Amino acid sequence: MILLITPSAKAQDCAQTLSEATSEIMQVAPTLREAATQLRTHEFSAVIFDQALLEAEPDESELVLQHTGTAIPVHVNFAISGVSRVLRELRAALRRRQSEGLVARQKAEQDLRNEMKGTVTAMLLSCEMALELPELSAPARAKIRTVHELAQGVCGKLGISKSD
Repeated sequence: MILLITPSAKAQDCAQTLSEATSEIMQVAPTLREAATQLRTHEFSAVIFDQALLEAEPDESELVLQHTGTAIPVHVNFAISGVSRVLRELRAALRRRQSEGLVARQKAEQDLRNEMKGTVTAMLLSCEMALELPELSAPARAKIRTVHELAQGVCGKLGISKSD
């Protein structure tokens, strides 16, 4: 969902055109106060700001900007920009957001993999060493095998091998 913040009389027409072009649901807020309310109650992928409105109300603008969350802000001067330019700016911002999200997910996955690698390897080695103990009871051996198999499953899900 995308939030369009502008007092422009053409806001609804612009929102409809953008919605059709991006296949995104559009919400329109004619004031910064209404925009802040919508930002507190909904999750948006992008927020399109009318630059003139931001400059006219700097204190409320700051409040709204603080509530954008993960939405990517798009600043447009509606006085000189047509819908086609707004659409180009919006598409570029959405591509940037998607690309940044992909990079962030890949980094988080790699960090998790690196963090878990040592722990899971230690679990596997400890289980293997415990299974070699001759005095280990059959029920304890079965439980340690189960833990070993679970640790191997975690390795598989993380895409790491015991030798990593």
